Amino acid sequence: MEVIYFAGGCLWGVQAFIKTLPGVEFTEAGRANGTSPNLEEDYDGYAECVKTSFDPAVVTITELMEYLFEIIDPYSLNKQGQDVGEKYRTGVYSEEKEHLEEATAFLKKRSDNDRIVVEVLPLTNYVKSAEEHQDRLDRYPDDYCHIPKDLLMKYK
Repeated sequence: MEVIYFAGGCLWGVQAFIKTLPGVEFTEAGRANGTSPNLEEDYDGYAECVKTSFDPAVVTITELMEYLFEIIDPYSLNKQGQDVGEKYRTGVYSEEKEHLEEATAFLKKRSDNDRIVVEVLPLTNYVKSAEEHQDRLDRYPDDYCHIPKDLLMKYK
């Protein structure tokens, strides 16, 4: 298993979508790459994200990026759907240089790469979200989500 972190707006929908993908074994809602030293009280600079454990023999980083692009607006800076703010930015984070290289190559190959605002950065820090945020759309399927329900169910 390998681990990568995806930010795509509100983490509830991103987690609900990603956990249905082929090769994904585990997901966890959290926050990545923030600037606040007090993680329990302040999430300054953090991106809502989903920690994703996946089997690289089943799904590649490029394929995971293609899936991510199904549920995000890659041209929207700090906004997905009705969610606005730095914590809703789009991004890909990893501790593995190879993951970042493959994600960057995916972006560079796109004809619209000059308009894409998805950040691809080394993971500098991560904090797991509270239990109330884990798999939230499973418990409350009618909660707001910027991802259309048909996309959330596409790979189930």
